[in-house]
Amino acid sequence: MKIIIAGAGEVGSHLAKMLSGEANEITVIDKSRERLDSLVANTDVVTVEGNPSSLKVLHEAGASSADLFIAVNPSESQDVNIVSAMLAKKLGSKKATARINTEEYLTYENKYLFTEMGIDLLFYPEKIAAGEIVDLLRRTASTDSMDFARGKLNMAVFRLEDESPLIGMNMAEFSQVAATQGHNFRVVAIARGDETIIPKFDTKFKYHDLVFIISKREGMEMLMSYIGKTNIEVNKLMILGGSPIGEMVARQLCKQVDSVKIIEMNKEKCIELSEKLPDNVIVVNGDGRNSDMLLEESIRDYDAFVAVTNNSETNILACVAAKRLGVSRTIAEVENLEYIRLAEGMGVDAVINKKLITAGRIFKFTLSNKVRFIKYMSGTNAEVLEFIVAPDTKITKYPLKDINFPRNAIVGGVIRGNESFIAVGDTQIQAYDRVAVFALPEAIKEVDRFFR
Repeated sequence: MKIIIAGAGEVGSHLAKMLSGEANEITVIDKSRERLDSLVANTDVVTVEGNPSSLKVLHEAGASSADLFIAVNPSESQDVNIVSAMLAKKLGSKKATARINTEEYLTYENKYLFTEMGIDLLFYPEKIAAGEIVDLLRRTASTDSMDFARGKLNMAVFRLEDESPLIGMNMAEFSQVAATQGHNFRVVAIARGDETIIPKFDTKFKYHDLVFIISKREGMEMLMSYIGKTNIEVNKLMILGGSPIGEMVARQLCKQVDSVKIIEMNKEKCIELSEKLPDNVIVVNGDGRNSDMLLEESIRDYDAFVAVTNNSETNILACVAAKRLGVSRTIAEVENLEYIRLAEGMGVDAVINKKLITAGRIFKFTLSNKVRFIKYMSGTNAEVLEFIVAPDTKITKYPLKDINFPRNAIVGGVIRGNESFIAVGDTQIQAYDRVAVFALPEAIKEVDRFFR
């Protein structure tokens, strides 16, 4: 697949590295020679220096024959992203997507307008990240989660702590527990350090494993009870950072919780937020990195602490401090990928990364049109995909145990009409089923072929 990426910033560089490993032909456009040289040093891409909204530059990059054009210049370059995506589509790119920085364009009427203009997808990473944080605050027992078919199936990620009964148990033993509950849940993966394991029957659970479990709606409560996890009700929320993410989280949750407080260092930003946000959101000017300041703002009385400044280190350390001061639930925005596992190891309950969130939305365009949804789960480099099964595809030919499904992937659950069930070896996939699959990066293209 021939892919052009306009923008060699953090998001664009991450996409280039990820997609170049999938046997794609990648060209990256950016005005900065320094950013392009940095990318070429460790990624197999072709680079074009220049403005991506220039027709000459687009021609040089090969926009007329591209399969996918991705405009991901930093959020302040929204106009450049929109113009370059529209021009690329008019020149002949089969699909075009653009990063934006305003919710206005995401209304139904405006999305239709941009589709008419040739842009197949608009994405606002900060809005997506805010939505993920809100979901994590509603499901505080897990470090990440994902719903299929409006909650008929749910994937949740749990960290095994000291008291977990799973520690020392193997998959065969846990499967017996699942069987007694009518196969309402199934472990699809374990993240251990830098390794993601698709478990076998003799795989043992260990302390601090991140366990990825898919469950029927009715099985989740029993599952959480069994592994010793409970959801905390969030009534008071403190947010560090008046960034767009912090503002959107506050706006969404202020109607649902008793109290929301934003701590922001920039005085002008505080005034702006105070004028824009509802009256029940308190905005405080101060340095949230200072534990004394957090104590003055009664942090011990808060149920959850979310750190979304533009500095990953600040977010991690502030969450660690909040945890030590007694906050039950902490969430940090961590944009440095190398810091994600570090943050989790330091006790941060959940991590949000805009690059990974964006990557899932974009990667969908490189697969078949049977992929309904794809998401990168925190704590692993693997993806969760939802496929709609077409008639006469390879996945429908035999029961799962007999189709030679890729070794580094697993079918977790199936939605058939109004029914949902956990997949086992004897499960026979049928046309028009919706199927939840967990896959490591090297297996995704092969998995996709089973549904083509």
